[in-house]
Amino acid sequence: MIRTTLSLPEELIAATDLLIQKGKIKNRSQFFTDAIRKEIIALKKAEIDAAFAELAEVQKNSSEALPTESELVNASWESGQN
Repeated sequence: MIRTTLSLPEELIAATDLLIQKGKIKNRSQFFTDAIRKEIIALKKAEIDAAFAELAEVQKNSSEALPTESELVNASWESGQN
């Protein structure tokens, strides 16, 4: 664990301390560590979701350029007719 110093708005500290007094959280360190961890996970998830959305768009665009199964069957049949 690395010790660091943060400058936080007074209302966040007051709200955190109230949660500690109510027994909802163990201490400031745990609360802020958990909050940062959740935010990092959410940002990573958003990044992955964006990558999948981009991939889906690429696949959609490339599949529009590919012939359909019926087009392939017709082309195969027509080539056999010649």
